Amino acid sequence: MKDFIPREFRTIYGKIINDERITSTEGLMLYNSNNPGLLGYLADIVRKRKNDDHAFFNRNFHVEPTNICIHNCEFCSYRKAAGSKEAWNYSAGEILDIVRRFDDKPVTEVHIVGGVHPDHNIDYYCRILQMIKNHRPGLHIKAFSAIELDYIINKSGLSIREGLLKLKECGLNSIPGGGAEIFDEKVRAIICKDKSSSAMWLKIHEEAHMAGIPSNATILYGHMETYEHRIDHMERLRKLQDRTAGFNSFIPLKFRKENNKMRRFGEVNIIEDMKNYAVSRIFLDNFPHIKAYWPALGKETTQLALSFGVDDVDGTIDDTTKIYSMAGAKDQNPSMTTEDICQLIRGAGFKPVERDTLYKVVKEW
Repeated sequence: MKDFIPREFRTIYGKIINDERITSTEGLMLYNSNNPGLLGYLADIVRKRKNDDHAFFNRNFHVEPTNICIHNCEFCSYRKAAGSKEAWNYSAGEILDIVRRFDDKPVTEVHIVGGVHPDHNIDYYCRILQMIKNHRPGLHIKAFSAIELDYIINKSGLSIREGLLKLKECGLNSIPGGGAEIFDEKVRAIICKDKSSSAMWLKIHEEAHMAGIPSNATILYGHMETYEHRIDHMERLRKLQDRTAGFNSFIPLKFRKENNKMRRFGEVNIIEDMKNYAVSRIFLDNFPHIKAYWPALGKETTQLALSFGVDDVDGTIDDTTKIYSMAGAKDQNPSMTTEDICQLIRGAGFKPVERDTLYKVVKEW
């Protein structure tokens, strides 16, 4: 046993060394620790066992079809009412025009997510998928949060499985992890009371996995939730991953306070960010990857997170998302070149690896 491991953490350390699962109680012990260096050390053991000294990224861009939404979440800085001068709603043709802007670039993924527009239906979503696939068949389409899927599939009269299979047939390759927020129903009733339930989010992802559609998972942290809420959230994800093995990565998303109704909660500091990444890496033993979404976290903090269990920094983005810039993130025009990302990764002491959406290695830089 390492001499510097405090006595109260030696059982946890032994489990980590032996690749054994920690309990929810032990996860709370880690969250309540005032020793971020220890958490980083423990998380790094798990990180390197799973991914060695590799840090992944991809070449991607985002399409955000609309910021008009039937939901009005307390934390959202992105939603605008129909008729607002800041609102937009792209047609399928306009979305294809955005995709065409990347025809001469070696991107491998388009990430499509936006508001839940009251007029959009599954045929609109299918048309987007088909147009993109017809134009660029090799482009991986990661699209539509569980919240969007809940609305449009229910509106279509199809079952969740039927709706997902229809979208898959039209070109859907995987789904992102957005809309999870915090699974605790009491917190959810305060911060996103009109949004799909936690049970529905989990059901949609489980059905997607069963239909051969992989996905990611997220958590929105750093507002009114407690450590107990975070552990409960991750425990539900861990149980689902035990059943399906369909999640590629877990992405903690930091709450940003600007231009929304939850400004009063402020924002957590960088120590809390690192603690959250470290505990996530240790607790979610069946998730292959932990991602720091750099447009939300910032480039410098993302670089630090690589030493606290993170092995993925997302992608090049190319200034195609407004969700976090509208909430006050530091990078108002989020974009990094491949070389920028490689320098960020190397600066943290890791080896940059370009991947596709499903973590197949494209190139080791």
